[in-house]
Amino acid sequence: MQTILGASGTIGKLLAEELYFYTDRIRLVCRKPVKINDKCQLLPADLFEPGAVDKAVEGSDIVYLVVGLQYKLKVWEEEWPELMKDAIDACVKHNAKLVFFDNVYMYDKDFIGGMTEETPVKPPSRKGAVRELINDMLFAAVRERNLKALIARSADFYGPDNHNNFITQMVLNNYSKGKKAMWFVSTDLKHSFTYTRDAAKATALLGNTPDAYGQIWHLPTDNRKITGKDMITWIASEFRVEPKFTLVDKWMLYLLGVFVPVMREMPEMMYQYDRDYFFDSSKFTRRFGISATPYEEGVRATCNLYRK
Repeated sequence: MQTILGASGTIGKLLAEELYFYTDRIRLVCRKPVKINDKCQLLPADLFEPGAVDKAVEGSDIVYLVVGLQYKLKVWEEEWPELMKDAIDACVKHNAKLVFFDNVYMYDKDFIGGMTEETPVKPPSRKGAVRELINDMLFAAVRERNLKALIARSADFYGPDNHNNFITQMVLNNYSKGKKAMWFVSTDLKHSFTYTRDAAKATALLGNTPDAYGQIWHLPTDNRKITGKDMITWIASEFRVEPKFTLVDKWMLYLLGVFVPVMREMPEMMYQYDRDYFFDSSKFTRRFGISATPYEEGVRATCNLYRK
């Protein structure tokens, strides 16, 4: 049995599809799970109810922790350590492997222009401190409790049916309404984006690769060093509009937050946009011989589904 904790999120849904290349014994866990096909097992659960994670993990061989908590600092600080502890305890108890889907928030901001799995950890934000804490919890259990686990790490997302990411909120939504796109700080800086389908496919592969455990893996991401202007231009072309945009500085986020609540959480994360941000996934490519979806292809698929 392979179990997805957080099966209703963007990555959870795509991961469920990808896991069927490896097994037909899949358990989908979230508040309102939806079947991918007739063989999957649905387990409606609030993972913060006492005993819920233990029940979800029981009988599992591999557990994928891909939960997307509400993007609020207070929620992260209160709920992520609790959820990680419960997932680790349940996996140790039931002898299940744990695959944790992670982001880059804990990396030292002075090194995000060339991020690898060896990039120094020095979180520049409180959200990043939460990620460092739960990463430390996981690897402590690997060392001390014989947990078999790995971290699958992604850059910023883009992809079909992914509504709360930066690209959708700032570019797709605006172009669809005949407005200018918005971008943080500068469109001339480098910025990597991971395609959601690639992320899910690679996470499934890692989970089913025995020698991948005990490591951090950057998920496959187009290795070209594109700028914000490149991404805006590709999206504008798909929408058949001029690639017009407005730059958003830190002080403007508070005003935007009145209309787009997630923007209220962005001021401490602006360091990701005021310098080059390049995500190197060459370790994965060398090991598995799999390259990422080219940006142009990913953007086309994203825009086509968005317009439907």
